[in-house]
Amino acid sequence: MPPRVLILGIGNLLWADEGFGVRVAQALQRDYVFPENVTVMDGGTQGLALIPYVQESDVLIIADAVDFGLAPASLVEARDEDVPAYLHSGKTSLHQVSFQEVLALCKLMGQGPERLHLVGVQPVDMKDYGGSLTPAVKAQLEPAIARILAVCAELGLAGWRRPDGNCTADALDMTQYERQRPSAEEACRIGDARFLPGDLR
Repeated sequence: MPPRVLILGIGNLLWADEGFGVRVAQALQRDYVFPENVTVMDGGTQGLALIPYVQESDVLIIADAVDFGLAPASLVEARDEDVPAYLHSGKTSLHQVSFQEVLALCKLMGQGPERLHLVGVQPVDMKDYGGSLTPAVKAQLEPAIARILAVCAELGLAGWRRPDGNCTADALDMTQYERQRPSAEEACRIGDARFLPGDLR
């Protein structure tokens, strides 16, 4: 039997580059078709709720924003035992803490992926509430997708581009998200100074 592959984008669209993994998953769902044993999922910030999906996979490919301590917008790959180490040392938000727990609990139960692969980006800005990806991180979407497609091809489970794209309307589509964002004058983007004093950028 071919391996069951889960391509999982995790992150939070509301905090600029923190949404990188989710945007990767959305682009793959919109633009590519995969064999039936490959699942592409927007995992958001669901944390422990992702355990059943991770348990069912033989290969887990994660897309995420991770602080590798590198130059902003650097794209990095990690495999197998290096993946939890990267997630542990490069936490950028609480969802990564819970996702470490997902991997640890699956391992404890003897269920889950035999192979791990992380495609991560070094965030530029994660304090712009309601902001989209920064231009430098957005430019890494296609390279990240190319790396994920290459991993699938290694497994003999290559995806192929949809001839006309997926025309299904998506309320979280990045173009719509950016177009509908209120201006800084209309909506505060840095929090209430009475509770979060100082420059949050």
